[in-house]
Amino acid sequence: MNILLKRVLDRLVRTGNLKVTGPKGSAVVFGDGSGEPVHMHIKTAHAERAITFDPMLAVPEAYMDGELDILEGGVLGVMRIAFQNMGSGGIDATWSKAIEGLRHAFRRLQQINTASRSRRNVQRHYDLSGDLYRLFLDEDMQYSCAYFEQPDMTLDEAQAAKKRHIAAKLRLKAGQTVLDIGSGWGGLGLYLAKAFDVDVQGVTLSTEQHGVATDRAHAQGLESRVHFELKDYRELNERFDRIVSVGMFEHVGVNHYRTFFDKSATLLKPDGVMLLHTIGRSGVPWATSAFIRKYIFPGGYIPSLSEVMPAIEKSGLVVTDVEILRLHYADTLKHWGERFAANRDKAKAIYDERFC
Repeated sequence: MNILLKRVLDRLVRTGNLKVTGPKGSAVVFGDGSGEPVHMHIKTAHAERAITFDPMLAVPEAYMDGELDILEGGVLGVMRIAFQNMGSGGIDATWSKAIEGLRHAFRRLQQINTASRSRRNVQRHYDLSGDLYRLFLDEDMQYSCAYFEQPDMTLDEAQAAKKRHIAAKLRLKAGQTVLDIGSGWGGLGLYLAKAFDVDVQGVTLSTEQHGVATDRAHAQGLESRVHFELKDYRELNERFDRIVSVGMFEHVGVNHYRTFFDKSATLLKPDGVMLLHTIGRSGVPWATSAFIRKYIFPGGYIPSLSEVMPAIEKSGLVVTDVEILRLHYADTLKHWGERFAANRDKAKAIYDERFC
């Protein structure tokens, strides 16, 4: 292991039990020895150099490329050590904080999400084959945090509970009109139309999702009540009794928060209700993980609550309820991970080893 990487990891890992074997076979243990042991093997000099200068991006990329093996502890073990050392004199206290600080400072340049750029970003993530998502999502293909009313719920039960929970907060009445911004594969819109006798218009930028959602509406005989459009929400001019947006706001980008909420306010009828369901960060505003930004939410940003609230207030919308679902998302991700692992060979057949 090169000296510079050893110094970096000495500063990064103060807590935990991380053993790292370098390309030449030498091994060094980092941390205070607490917790379950994790053992990584950096197999190439290329990966060793990359991890030295940008560990938060280079470690997962080296793992994807087969240049790093996790011999003990698994991916979750590596992530656990990373999170344990954030803000405790470890990761955030090193010069790597300067790298993330620069990413935070330039985040607005990375999130100039015009209509055309937004469409490209969405296509990179959501226009993957629906067969892939079916390997790990619930039957209704809900690609967002489930709601575990009971800890022993199945994923399908928790996703159904999530839809009921959303509907209750929207306070729906028969005959109302509902706009679903980022309607995905259509499950939420179809549920609201069937269960509450409302008319739903869903908009998405994903060709794949639009096709699946439209086919589902026809198959369920709901094409007169639920209509899905391949359209940017900024192009809409109608007004709706209710607006719901689940799992789309992560792609808006901090530059466009005012636009999103200003437009939502103009689309909402007087005394209307809007529900926004999004991923957020628990601390102060900071750079979204380079890995998430590159591979999960292209052009996106994970905001803190303090970044979202001013845009809501300036739009004239009034916040009446905020609910934090962090533990529900942890359970959701656990279910997704288990399902994907069980179907890994099928996913590999659809894409490749690096994707898996």
